[in-house]
Amino acid sequence: MNSLWEESTLIKRYNCLEGNINTDVLIIGGGMAGILCAYMLKRAGIECVLVEANRLCGGITKNTTAKVTSQHGLIYDKLIRRFDVQTAQLYLRANEEALQQYRRLCKNIDCHFEEMDNYVYSLNDDGKIEREFLALNSLGAPSRKADDLPLPFPVAGALIIPHQAQFNTLQFISVIARELRIFEQTTVRELIGTTAITDQGRINANRIIVATHFPFLNKHGAYFLKMFQHRSYLIALSGARLPKGMYVDESDSGLSFRTYGDLLLLGGGGSQTGKKCGGWQELREFAARHYPNAAEKYHWAAQDCMTLDGVPYIGRYSRGTENLYVAAGFNKWGMTSSMAAACLLSDMIQGKNNPYGELFEPSRSILHPQLAVNGLNAVVNLLTPASRRCPHMGCALKWNSEENSWDCPCHGSRFTKNGKLIDNPATGDLKTR
Repeated sequence: MNSLWEESTLIKRYNCLEGNINTDVLIIGGGMAGILCAYMLKRAGIECVLVEANRLCGGITKNTTAKVTSQHGLIYDKLIRRFDVQTAQLYLRANEEALQQYRRLCKNIDCHFEEMDNYVYSLNDDGKIEREFLALNSLGAPSRKADDLPLPFPVAGALIIPHQAQFNTLQFISVIARELRIFEQTTVRELIGTTAITDQGRINANRIIVATHFPFLNKHGAYFLKMFQHRSYLIALSGARLPKGMYVDESDSGLSFRTYGDLLLLGGGGSQTGKKCGGWQELREFAARHYPNAAEKYHWAAQDCMTLDGVPYIGRYSRGTENLYVAAGFNKWGMTSSMAAACLLSDMIQGKNNPYGELFEPSRSILHPQLAVNGLNAVVNLLTPASRRCPHMGCALKWNSEENSWDCPCHGSRFTKNGKLIDNPATGDLKTR
């Protein structure tokens, strides 16, 4: 089950750490966020080292849909109602600046970077579209409405933001990572202050950035309460009608569309990790109905960390930690969020002011309804009798028959049938009998 990006790109292999080393900044996690942090710091003349427990981009980054857009579903009406217009304006600016950074970098990188209009549609609620349209207008965003899309079903309404983008993530990363100091197969087992303990040696750093998708330190930040993970599925079809643009349903249970060459990338079928979902079967049934002459070329799945308020956690890991930073909770929009994280954390490490620090502050209020949902879900699964429990915090694991894996419905850790770790926040394999 390799993604289209894995099949089309060869990523350079890096050595594992051997012995003790020193560095100014250590970045833990070799996905898009970690690599962009390392790239920005190196460009600023700051010494940094990046370590990855497995292979570079071997986690979530290789499974993205690779849409680069500031239109994150119907986020802006929600931000205005949850916070205020100023907060929504900052969120828009941060993501628009991230998109512009990609434009500049991709001018000299062959990574199939294409300008595309982005569409968010609703199947049955034009009122949501109207409210988001008014919100975007109040923020000065160049949006427009539509009710007739080149998709094989009718919609109640849609919003379009022009001049967004899509690309091949691994082709992009294979270029920007060339000059970085990277160690693969190097798992950080423990942090003692700003010294990282690995199986092969110690890394003594002045500052540390944790970019491990789901933060692995439980004793700080309460991320196990502030986030859950959502799994979604993708298939790549040849011979299907190719709509121009990028499309996503405003509903979490809806579908996503984009193209890559002569392929249609169809996403959906997801749910919270560890819970029942339609998976690839749902997508294949949709394709059989609407693209009967198409052939499936690839299939893969992605997993995303969801925050309490829909805004990522980027900044100091917690109020009580010095020189420890985090980038997490990208809510399915990892491309622009990764770039925003790299720009913000680079500025923080250099002592520069950044207008988005308060927006993304990880220690902001957790008083949101989702907190109670997350807490109740954890309690239920902790009390559920089970033959296998997650080593992260002890939740009962659920068998995922679609992918033949043991999945944690509390925080999203995943394991193979034989207990080998697939996805964090767990840091080790299952203890099997």
